[in-house]
Amino acid sequence: MALLFLSTPARAPVWRQILSDAGETMIDGEGAVTDPALVTEIACWTPPEDLGRYPNLRVVISVGAGVDHLPPMPPGVALSRTLAPGIEAMVRDWVVMATLMLHRDMPVYLDQARSRLWRTHPVRAASARRVGILGMGRIGGLVAGSLTALGFDVAGLSRSGAGADMDSVPVFGMDQRDAFLARSDLLVCLLPLTGETEGILDASLFAALPKGAGLIHAGRGKHLNMPDLQAALTSGQLSAAVLDVTEPEPLPPGHWLWHDPRVIITPHIAAQTDAAEGARHALAVIRAMRQGLPVPGLVNQDKGY
Repeated sequence: MALLFLSTPARAPVWRQILSDAGETMIDGEGAVTDPALVTEIACWTPPEDLGRYPNLRVVISVGAGVDHLPPMPPGVALSRTLAPGIEAMVRDWVVMATLMLHRDMPVYLDQARSRLWRTHPVRAASARRVGILGMGRIGGLVAGSLTALGFDVAGLSRSGAGADMDSVPVFGMDQRDAFLARSDLLVCLLPLTGETEGILDASLFAALPKGAGLIHAGRGKHLNMPDLQAALTSGQLSAAVLDVTEPEPLPPGHWLWHDPRVIITPHIAAQTDAAEGARHALAVIRAMRQGLPVPGLVNQDKGY
């Protein structure tokens, strides 16, 4: 039994050491596979085109938190997304940063700075700013807790109407979407990308927000309808946006987003998987599969997350 490692070369020594210390075998790259029947796990971002080559494959482990880029798994092959405290904390930090930037009008001040314009604007208390979080999973719960601690009025939206285990944060269900949006001065998107959520950030959603709302997007690029975003910014329905993800990536140099002073862009850096945390997650998956225990990060492939 062996794990086939298909990821960045810099991570390979860390993974090899952690797996070796645990008595597990790692094969680095498909070119090193001498007997495909030995491969029982694959850790990758981009999987092999022919997973059927590995007759004893039990699980594919995404080396990141996302799985929307992966094809359907063959029958009998589980899919796990990496669970790592570092990923969750990094995304939480990025969202808190972006929320504070919009709360304190940083797009306006950065634009003024380019023109060497010294002009102040009214400051609102955090308690007067309502934040809505689309997606109340593990990261959504962390974000909600941190923003609540900073004094923001926070609520969440989830498919089930449940999520953050905090009495102080109300969580709306999808049938309450319009009520949730109507109380979201700043909207944070942390949704997984599925057939149901692709294009969800569109004109109808923006229209349901308060006039002048802000968008903070750390989900996936395909959640966002770019023409609708541009129209909402032009009309003033949205005042500003901070985006860590776009479609396509990388964003072409001539794209309008680069030149709009109301938009702040970061190049999909809200989180990066720590090599050691990723390897420890893979080891936990291997052991769970072997012992018949619940698999960490197991993805419901029908739901897509």
